[in-house]
Amino acid sequence: MQVDYNKVEVQKLFLQMMLTNGELYTRVMNIMNADNFDKSIRPAAEFIKEYCGKYSMLPDQTQIKATTGIDIELIPEFGEKHTEWFLQEFEQFTKRQELERAILKAADLLEKGDFGPVEKLIKDAVQISLQRDMGTDYFFDPKTRINKYFNAGGQQSTGWPQLDKLLYGGFSRGELNIFAGGSGSGKSLVMMNIALNWLQMGLSGVYISLELSEELTSLRTDAMLTSMSTRDIRKNIDDAHLKIRMSSKKSGQYRVKGLPAQSNVNDIRSYIKEVQIQTGIKVDFVMIDYLDLVMPVSVKVNPNDQFIKDKYVSEELRNLAKDLGILMVTASQLNRSAVEEIEFDHSHIAGGISKINTADNVFGIFTSRSMRERGKYQIQCMKSRSSTGVGQKVDLEYNIETMRITDEDPDGYADQQAKYRPSPSPDDIMSQLKPQSTLMSTEPIIDQKTGEILEPDNKRIVADVQGSKLKSLLNSLKK
Repeated sequence: MQVDYNKVEVQKLFLQMMLTNGELYTRVMNIMNADNFDKSIRPAAEFIKEYCGKYSMLPDQTQIKATTGIDIELIPEFGEKHTEWFLQEFEQFTKRQELERAILKAADLLEKGDFGPVEKLIKDAVQISLQRDMGTDYFFDPKTRINKYFNAGGQQSTGWPQLDKLLYGGFSRGELNIFAGGSGSGKSLVMMNIALNWLQMGLSGVYISLELSEELTSLRTDAMLTSMSTRDIRKNIDDAHLKIRMSSKKSGQYRVKGLPAQSNVNDIRSYIKEVQIQTGIKVDFVMIDYLDLVMPVSVKVNPNDQFIKDKYVSEELRNLAKDLGILMVTASQLNRSAVEEIEFDHSHIAGGISKINTADNVFGIFTSRSMRERGKYQIQCMKSRSSTGVGQKVDLEYNIETMRITDEDPDGYADQQAKYRPSPSPDDIMSQLKPQSTLMSTEPIIDQKTGEILEPDNKRIVADVQGSKLKSLLNSLKK
């Protein structure tokens, strides 16, 4: 039977049960709000909460009667089932009252055009609950507990074995990972390279840029994917087109989206939802380029107050990653004091330590013009919640022409962990093409003029041209 929480008698019964059994008040005190009670008994609820907060004990009936004029009687018999009923119903009563008040307040905000705080108001009301989870029984089943930790997060290789080793396997879903670097250090390139690594592992995701255009972001990824410089891509657009289309057959799906600076986390959340609804893509990862350009939803702050702004933005981004169960990577600027440094610490993060406190992993990008010319990048671990990698460094290889960042894996970590399946070599692909020189090949062919993928029945038109083109491209891969 549905309880009518608007009845004064029901609300008064809640107060009576709290006074009768002080343990009940202790269990609900964190969600109790006197404003939820009817005006006729609200003074009693306010007095109980205030008195208990001040003296760490409940007042008696006489004190309540003398102070508020309201008589709260004790209940003579009180069993275990009464306790269960009270906890369940009081939780629902509180949630209902808070949600009703939040909706009314949200309506006023909407009339004023202040949309930002609305979601937080509603979400906070809906999430009101009592703590019934008693936590993990440490000694009960250690094996299951340990496996749950290593498997539940869905640790995903970054594509760089040395970084995976430092992180005990890679990044985990629901966590916030930040790469910090100075202007021109390659923050975007690092994120694009990780995104490409994940695409080639079959994951799907989105790259959201608040700084670079969609076309430039995509062109840089083209260079990494095709092993062609942007200059060569411009000269050989057809070759780049074919290579990218071929790669799409064995990669995850990818969207690159440019959003204006000062966009907020709700804008990002809305875009991700639209991608999932309109394309059917299951989004595994989100790259946000970059955190410093995002504004918070929950509070209004001055964009110049970077410490407070980044605190809320980083918390909201981490909550988004947790809500959606995705891999989340973003970037942040280093401040001026880091310009001459070769080892970074928390003091070098622009805006202060607020974002570091929230993030699960923070890395500094150390490079210089001479290092890039020599093909070197260094990633420094500044914070890691899930490993002991703080202070360790990872040296990566960088191709200045294609902007591809790779890991030579000197310790053979990838082989030890068996996390990567070897890609077929050019010789293997060539050997597969040789017996398919006839028109009966089952592999799709791409019309170079229109970009259309031709089915086997239509291959007669371009079979000779495309066959020689494929062999030429594959031969170039062997060099």
